[in-house]
Amino acid sequence: MPKLILTTEAQGKVAYEFAEGSITIGRAPDNMIVIDDPSVSNRHAVMELTGETYRLKDLESTNGTRVNGVPITETVLRFDDRIGFGAIDARYEPDVKGSQPLPELETVEVKPAESSAAPSGFGNASPYRRGSMSGDPGRLAVLGIAAVAAITFLGSMIALLFMHAP
Repeated sequence: MPKLILTTEAQGKVAYEFAEGSITIGRAPDNMIVIDDPSVSNRHAVMELTGETYRLKDLESTNGTRVNGVPITETVLRFDDRIGFGAIDARYEPDVKGSQPLPELETVEVKPAESSAAPSGFGNASPYRRGSMSGDPGRLAVLGIAAVAAITFLGSMIALLFMHAP
């Protein structure tokens, strides 16, 4: 069964299992879950079963309702959600009766491939064309001119420094 685990200073940890489709939460004694704390409103929130999950709805409470630290007006609850009703903290645990343990680990024997040669007629699977091993003459010429220009510039800067030095 799904449950809500409340943590209060007065009561410590208390777990409430849900048997109803609608659970009212608040400070008033006619709520299904009564939280005796001044930060909790008389009619603070309601949890309603929708399918297999519960929806939490804040009933315009004075100090608000938070889920995982985020103020909400209405949200679907998930496993291990942290809920705040005013200053009171709670944790939601859904029904886990349908869950199963993980299967046992199996040992799998791995064998290396007998050959790794590409099949005949296999082309390159890459969508990019393969670059040639020889350099592009136009690109080499541009790089050469850029290198000569850089060396000339550096030489002129050094010469300029020495001309104006005392």
